[in-house]
Amino acid sequence: MKTIMRANGNLFPSIPALLENFFSNELTDSVLATGQNAATLPAVNIIETNDDYRIEMAAPGMKRDDFRVELDNNQLTISSVTENASDSKDQYLRREYNYGAFQRSFTLPENEVEGEQIAARYEDGILHIVVPKKEEAKIKPVRQIAVA
Repeated sequence: MKTIMRANGNLFPSIPALLENFFSNELTDSVLATGQNAATLPAVNIIETNDDYRIEMAAPGMKRDDFRVELDNNQLTISSVTENASDSKDQYLRREYNYGAFQRSFTLPENEVEGEQIAARYEDGILHIVVPKKEEAKIKPVRQIAVA
């Protein structure tokens, strides 16, 4: 079991012990990852406009062919199976990111989207997915009605 902080007999550890623990791999490994080969999930932004939903997934360093986007009923799933960097023969002194396999799923509003028209593109490290809304789900502009 790894220890996060060593105590010097007082309630608070000494400053040198704090610095040593802060910069040690034990602390960063235990706090930032759940295992040696743990990968981070890509960050996602979801934007709603009157015409569509837009999903932006930050995944720098990947290729277009690394992604798999599927729609099953109203469940949109984005996944990737990429070569794990841990397979490399390089000896890392510090590793703060690792792109391995991941899967993220989003439940789309039922009967509000045009599933057949969903489009995806990968550009500048960001996966862009556009999910068009059905016409009846769009907010209609205010209409003036003439009084007779």
